Amino acid sequence: LDDAVHPFATSFGSSDVRITTRWDDSFFASALYGAMHECGHGLYEAGIADSLQRSPLGHGESLGLHESQSRLWENMVGRGKPFSGVLAPMIADVFETPVDPETLYRAVNRVEPSHIRVEADEATYSLHVVLRFELEQELIEGRLAVNDLPEAWNSRMEEYLGLDVPSDAVGVLQDVHWASGLIGYFPTYALGNLIAGQLWERAREDVGDLEGAIAVGQLSPLREWLRENVHRHGAKFSTDELLQRVVGAPIRVQPFVSYLKRKLGDVYGIELAGS
Repeated sequence: LDDAVHPFATSFGSSDVRITTRWDDSFFASALYGAMHECGHGLYEAGIADSLQRSPLGHGESLGLHESQSRLWENMVGRGKPFSGVLAPMIADVFETPVDPETLYRAVNRVEPSHIRVEADEATYSLHVVLRFELEQELIEGRLAVNDLPEAWNSRMEEYLGLDVPSDAVGVLQDVHWASGLIGYFPTYALGNLIAGQLWERAREDVGDLEGAIAVGQLSPLREWLRENVHRHGAKFSTDELLQRVVGAPIRVQPFVSYLKRKLGDVYGIELAGS
């Protein structure tokens, strides 16, 4: 684990996986959930079968599937109520002040528009993706000039999230993707959310008392389920083929929507239709 301006994971085979995170002195969550996100990527690469190493199949199958692993560990585990109960006493010990697990759970799942994509809550996160996808489409099609990108970004942030953008550092320049030539990457995060919802739903069915295990700090049952059903296969199956094998359906929206409604209904103490 090392420091970075923007968290990332990299690997040189299943036996050499490295992750980074970034730090905010005013709030620990940025570093913690950034690290858990990158751990999801790292566990995927580390779990690929030895027989596939150094072959064309010895890597994650798709960016969407890869992001499902990172988003699952970051949000469904990391920001879940069971793990909040594990985390609260650790935080209390470090900061030498009582931390109520329920308060922590509600705090890290608060829904509020934000400038930074990687710090966005689960309900508004996909709006950050839509904004970027629309702008990069316009760039590629020649309908938007690079010099006009900051203004277009700021206008779209106001329209979608109701936010004024104080600087390009928290606006158009916050991500490394476009500067790295990664055009079309951002939608994979939204796809990752959907796939994570499907895998989480099936894991809860397959693993006996999964959330009970997480509540006592036992994360290995979920890790082993993911390793058996997802990681070890590398790129042997397409994403849709893998999902068909594991959950019996291609990419679907409803499991993630149901998960989000259950969670936010619990956080805010309200009943959401379809939860």
